This record gives sequence, structure tokens and C-alpha cells, in this order.
Amino acid sequence: MKNYNTIAIIGTQWGDEGKGKVVHYLSRNADYIVRYQGGNNAGHTVVFDNKEYVLHLIPSGVLEHKKCVIANGVVVDPEALYNEIQFLSSKGYNVTPENLFISDHAHIILSYHKYLDLVREKTQKIGTTQRGIGPCYADKYSRTGIRVCDYLEEDTFLTLLKKNLDEKYPLIKNFVPISRKELEKQIIKQHKIYSKFLKPFVVNTTNLLIDVIEKGDTVIFESAQGTMLDVDFGSYPYVTSSNPTVGGISIGTGLPPKYITKVIGIAKAYTTRVGEGPFPTEIKSKLQEIIRRQGSEYGATTGRPRRCGWFDCVVVRHAIKINSIDELVLTKLDCLKGINPLKICIAYKYKGRLYYDFPSSRKIQSLVKPVYINTAGFNEDLTGIADYDKLPNNVKKYVQLVERYCGKKIKMFSLGRERDKTILR
Repeated sequence: MKNYNTIAIIGTQWGDEGKGKVVHYLSRNADYIVRYQGGNNAGHTVVFDNKEYVLHLIPSGVLEHKKCVIANGVVVDPEALYNEIQFLSSKGYNVTPENLFISDHAHIILSYHKYLDLVREKTQKIGTTQRGIGPCYADKYSRTGIRVCDYLEEDTFLTLLKKNLDEKYPLIKNFVPISRKELEKQIIKQHKIYSKFLKPFVVNTTNLLIDVIEKGDTVIFESAQGTMLDVDFGSYPYVTSSNPTVGGISIGTGLPPKYITKVIGIAKAYTTRVGEGPFPTEIKSKLQEIIRRQGSEYGATTGRPRRCGWFDCVVVRHAIKINSIDELVLTKLDCLKGINPLKICIAYKYKGRLYYDFPSSRKIQSLVKPVYINTAGFNEDLTGIADYDKLPNNVKKYVQLVERYCGKKIKMFSLGRERDKTILR
């Protein structure tokens, strides 16, 4: 079988693992960077040349002037995309139809999706970003969605818009003080602006990607969120509305699985999650705030404080199995400085039974107790270290324990937000 130059970057936890930095680091040797799921609910933070960039839709490789693809599995908010391109332009990064390609099959987020997200959050309290992501995916699977190619055909768009408002406005009006006429006028006004803006970027991205991969170009697939937020394999229902796992690449790009050659899993040296849902290793003491402060654990998209907990090998082993991960990257090791002892969860316990795999039952997920091993912490500053062998012994012991209980080697370490604060092993 032909060996293609492709790498999948997958989050192994509940997102926020540092995927953006890793993609930015690896993109120096890549030709194309591809987003294949999610929407502007993602927030990938990259620190480059002493400047911070938070990207929500466009892949992190744009900061290396690489060609970027927003594939069919992504849901696109035209206004958010326009604003992101304007932001990048203001920083000296010109995004043009020569370096950004948007799938004609991607689905469009409209105002009513955001209103429906607001309605659902009031009744269900999932902890969504309220960007309209879930309702847009719901339309996709109920076959009422509006794709990019539909959005660019005015008559098709207006017909579909009327049908959607007939269905959705009776619910929206009970929660949002907006008339149907006003809502329709708002959407049509935005359409006139953003359909013209989008058109030059739109191509058949499946054909594009197959052509460049077959040619030998290097392609990186950048997931949004993490394995534990996968709608099928995460902590359902406290998940996102798509598949950030490796299986989502084929559906989200149209590429056959044979084109996915290498899978790298990104794991934070501790665990975080945003919003509601089970979190077995969450720290309940003041130590949580210390880790949050040292790791700057606030959502890149919402600004919400992230919940913080100990490293969870059950979660990461689950991600390794689901994604067939080849190797791991461990991020934010430096943020554990001064914490002693350090704890690592190696299993869960519920009603006398040990669980080494993540349970499917939402009841058990919320009631399990973590089984920890303790290891000594460290007080040294790691940010200037560029060689693994020069890491303090207690740090290397922590790394060895993570590798032992996860069953995979860690080949890269992130010891700071900047790209050059990285160790290859």
C-alpha cells in the first residue's frame, strides 16, 4: 500500500489540549492544513513572534502561510469567517482564494441556529458555546440544512430559508423577542454581503485533497475539540455535535481511510473541560484554582474558566483505542510546577468494581471514583529546557508513568505557549 504524507492531529481529552500550537509547529513542513469538523465553537490559541492569535475556523497553518482547507464536515458561520479573515489581514496575514479553500458541501450557520442554541441551552444546560453549531448539525441530519453551494444560489437559498423559518420560527418566538419579518430581513441582508464574499473561496475540496495527496504533498488534519467531546464516543450528552475523532476525517473530508497515514494524539499534562458534564478527576480543592491560574485555563472561544483535574489515563487510553493513535504529545508540563504530589488516575472504581475503560453509562460516569497513583512533583522552571534528557528527574518519572499507563510513547513536549518552547524526543 502506498504511504501518503498525511498526519491527523487529535485531541485525547475534552478539548483545549494545545492542538493549535502543535499544528502550527508541524505545519512548517506541510503543504495543506485541513479542518474537517466543528465550527467557530473551536478556539485554537497560537503564540507566535510574541503575539497571540486565537483562530476559530481557519486552520493554524495560516500563520505559516500554508494552504488551508475548510472541508465539508465543518459548519461555517459566514460572518465569523469574514471577521476572522479581517483579523488575520490586520496582523499581516492575507487570506485569499489562493490559500483558503472552502467546501461547497459545508453547511451554513444562520441567525436562527444561534437562537435555537439559546433556546436549547435554557432547557437542557449542556454547556454549549451558543454559536449555533448543534442546531446547524441537526438541520444537516434532518435534511433541512443549507449548504455553501445552496447559499451561493440566491433562488435556492430563499426557497430553503422560507421552509426553515416556517418550521423554526414558531419555537423561536416563544423565547426571543424578534418578529419573523425582522429575522428574515436580517438573514437576507447578511446573505447579500456574505454570499459574494464566500464565492471565490468555494471549491470541491474532496477532489482537491485527493489530487494533492496523490501528488505527494504533506497534509495535516486539524481536529477541533477532543475525543471526549465526540458525539458518538465522548461523555454523551455533554459533547459537541460532530466527530473530532480520526473517523470523522473520512466523513468530514470525503477522503477514503487509506489516505490517513499517521495519527498523533495531543494530551495535556493534567485534564480540563469547559461546561457541564462528568469529570472524574476534577480537583475539588483550592488546588484547582492554582492550576487554572498557572495554565491560564480560560476558554479561547467563550472566556469561561475551565474545570481542572488530574491526568486521566482512562480517558487517554480510550482516545488511543478509538483513534488508533501512533504517538502522543504532552503539553503544559511546565504548568504543574510547584504542585506536590502529582496524581495520575489509572482506573475508576464504582460499587467495588474497577473500570479500566471509560464507561458508556452516564450514571456510572458521574459516580465513579478515580484510582490514583502519586508521584513526586517538581519546583524547577522547565521553559528554557530544549533537551528531554535535561528535564528534572521527577518530570521524567511523571512522563514515564503516563507512558506506562497509557501504553504509548510521548514524542513531543510543550513547555510553554510559544512555538519554540518544544522538545522533540
